[in-house]
Amino acid sequence: MKPKSKILIIAGSDSSGGAGVQADIKTVTSLGGYAMTAITALTAQNTTGVKSVVPIDPKEIEKQILFTCKDINPDAIKIGMLHSQKVIISVIKSLRKIKTKKIILDPVMVAKGGTKLINRSAITILKKKLIKKAFLVTPNIPEIEILSKIKIKNINDMVKAGRILMRLGVKNVLVKGGHIKSKFVEDVLLSKGQINIFRNKRIITKNTHGTGCTLSSAITTFLSCGKPLKTSCELGIKYVNQAIKSNLKYGKGHGPINHLNSVNLKESFN
Repeated sequence: MKPKSKILIIAGSDSSGGAGVQADIKTVTSLGGYAMTAITALTAQNTTGVKSVVPIDPKEIEKQILFTCKDINPDAIKIGMLHSQKVIISVIKSLRKIKTKKIILDPVMVAKGGTKLINRSAITILKKKLIKKAFLVTPNIPEIEILSKIKIKNINDMVKAGRILMRLGVKNVLVKGGHIKSKFVEDVLLSKGQINIFRNKRIITKNTHGTGCTLSSAITTFLSCGKPLKTSCELGIKYVNQAIKSNLKYGKGHGPINHLNSVNLKESFN
């Protein structure tokens, strides 16, 4: 099987393999894409939490992006953890030199265990300058509450907050509703003049580490292959739900999901 598309991932590393760049590479690969990376930070973490975050020099991040893309031009770009103002500025600078239009921004702000992964000045510049470069932004409830400055209690609030983000210049917003406690998880896709709601039964498990990274990478992969946005979101959500259902139970805290759920190995490899 040959990869169907090429994707550049700009994000932080997760030493436990469940989220960040590691989750992104697994997702892109298992869905038939070719993954390239620009690492923004190194983290020491496991399923119980984050021990430390070591930032990569913004100039080195820029070199990773530009030198990679000079040789292999990506069909789409997925952006994850950008922890400081200087890092965001270096990424914006790099994006200006790359022709790729399909840019998916997952505004990672807080780790599953509660550790803050971005500072206040970085949030400000993300809102003012980076968000308008994205084709799609995929915030969860806590993230969109920070970006929109409104409290989210229901689906109407999700729509309202999504529209606030669109006024900042982003073309499309997928608001992930997993943090609202209910029997069903409702994700809301806002595009120009259109609202789509994806409703799925909640899977009861604590093993959901890396779901946000995985979903944005899955959507990026489907988009990079030429699928429409709504279809890409539907397929991405389905992939994540199947990965959660596996309930791997690795680690003592919030365990990872199963990125291999879409892969069927030939009998000779089993």
